[in-house]
Amino acid sequence: MAEKITKAIIPAAGLGTRMLPIARAVPKEMLPIVDRPAISYLVEEAVNAGCTDILIITNRDKDAIEDYFDYSVEYEQKLRAAGKNDKADEMRRIADMANVYFLRQKETKGLGHAVARARSFVGNEPFYVLYGDDVIISEAPVCRQLCDAYLKYGRPVVGVKEVTDELIVKYCSLKAEKLEGNVYSVSDMIEKPALENKFSNLSILGRVLLTPEIFDILDNTPPGAGGEIQLTDAMRVLARRDGFVAVDFEGERFDMGAKLGFLMANVKLGVKHKETGSEFAEFLKEFVKTL
Repeated sequence: MAEKITKAIIPAAGLGTRMLPIARAVPKEMLPIVDRPAISYLVEEAVNAGCTDILIITNRDKDAIEDYFDYSVEYEQKLRAAGKNDKADEMRRIADMANVYFLRQKETKGLGHAVARARSFVGNEPFYVLYGDDVIISEAPVCRQLCDAYLKYGRPVVGVKEVTDELIVKYCSLKAEKLEGNVYSVSDMIEKPALENKFSNLSILGRVLLTPEIFDILDNTPPGAGGEIQLTDAMRVLARRDGFVAVDFEGERFDMGAKLGFLMANVKLGVKHKETGSEFAEFLKEFVKTL
């Protein structure tokens, strides 16, 4: 069993219909949290968990994502000429922090279909999947939290949180028994269940650690909810056969594919920003008095 996981997949091919009308012109993954695109938080989480190779799965009209992780020669020259070497160095750091690759999902057939496209990239290694909409702010990278459980229990791992009935029918539901602390054993799961069919209110939120066995299962997974190939349906087969581990991770998750999540992320991280945080916090204190 691998002692260190070095590969991660970030599916980012969705249209972002919940973020219309801006999503027509700007990929939702490039929407800013203060001054950084949302997807940069996912890449940095994977890097901080030990990843050296990251595959971002896109589709047409998302070239801006690729541009962000490339060198910006014109910007660097202008910044260095102005003596702003720290800013130029930061731009270079972003481009050099990992080997970031891109692959197009030519048809948006679901998360399972996107992950299946990464088979040759993964090879015979365990790997992370970081859902493109989910930014999670935590002390320890969530991917690292999953890896710790994988190294202990030797099974694929999902990051979970307990959610409301209103959300469980939009997400997935896990059949789980507690192993210890915040760790569960998972024997079944269902995607977008009717309330009467849910197993529990534990749901996968944005992070999974998978082994290569998932690819053969994905190849034989029929379309599920929404007429798409659901990753959850393939993971369900693996859970029933070998079992999964679930970690109720430490961290706060923001759904960047939704307007409310986008706004909340900007407020939460805006007050921590080193350049504007204190002034923004004072503004918010005065503003809430008017509500």
